Amino acid sequence: MQALWMLAASLFFATMAVCVKFASASFHASELVFWRGVIGMAVMGLWARSQRTPLATQYPGMHAWRSLVGVLSLGAWFYAIAGLPLATAMTLNYMSSVWIAAFLVGGTLIAWNPRSGQPLPGRQGALAMTVLAGFAGVVLMLRPTMEQHQVFAGLVGLLSGLLSAFAYLQVMALGKIGEPEVRTVFYFAVGSAVAGAAGMVAGGMSPWNWGSALWLLPIGLFASLGQWCMTRAYSHGATLVVANLQYSGIVFGALYSLLLFGDRIPLAGWGGIALILGSGIAATVLRARAAPDAPAEEH
Repeated sequence: MQALWMLAASLFFATMAVCVKFASASFHASELVFWRGVIGMAVMGLWARSQRTPLATQYPGMHAWRSLVGVLSLGAWFYAIAGLPLATAMTLNYMSSVWIAAFLVGGTLIAWNPRSGQPLPGRQGALAMTVLAGFAGVVLMLRPTMEQHQVFAGLVGLLSGLLSAFAYLQVMALGKIGEPEVRTVFYFAVGSAVAGAAGMVAGGMSPWNWGSALWLLPIGLFASLGQWCMTRAYSHGATLVVANLQYSGIVFGALYSLLLFGDRIPLAGWGGIALILGSGIAATVLRARAAPDAPAEEH
């Protein structure tokens, strides 16, 4: 059942990205984050009331940290969606497993003293190979699919994947201490609304366009559904199957990119997507074998 929750979450997130792509024609990232938060608060507030789940929490600090890194990741992802082909933006956001593998390898190498005579901990070479494969995939994917003016958007997309890893690890931690899924998603929506409002104050508001504004409601709805399904999949303990099914979002995003936006992805671009997908799955499997109780990250 957890596998189905993750598949549903990946589909909802990819569909939300489609709505963001359309809405970004008239609204900047801060506005999209704000409306995603406001609508998400309403949806999850009603859901919590129907389930008679109180929204008061004993762990405000954990929710605040999850919201901070999650909102930064969300804003970066929305910016990347607006400036890149949808398949490219989706794939860059799914680099979180590769980023975590890179940090694990780097931390191990820093802590390891070759003069001690102790061998380098196992699987570090394999993890390093997944990291190299993942970043080779980034190069393959971005070179043929990005114009010169899209380089910055590509870097922001990479940042969204880095930040999402920290956010999702915090989701796991909240699930382990017994926080209900609806409460975790509600407070993330609150953080999105607050951060989006701050961004609108700093950057101003775009002229209201009803044609694009109609996409704001499904952004909030699909985001809330995706967050709830994802949180439900991980809060009951991640398995390798669940952790790897997150990458179905890349497939959904690529199909939407081809069918709805007519994005042409050359063979090298498809090769890059495949490398990132494969390296993410391999990194997840290797980390799980090295530390079976370690949490896996999700989208």
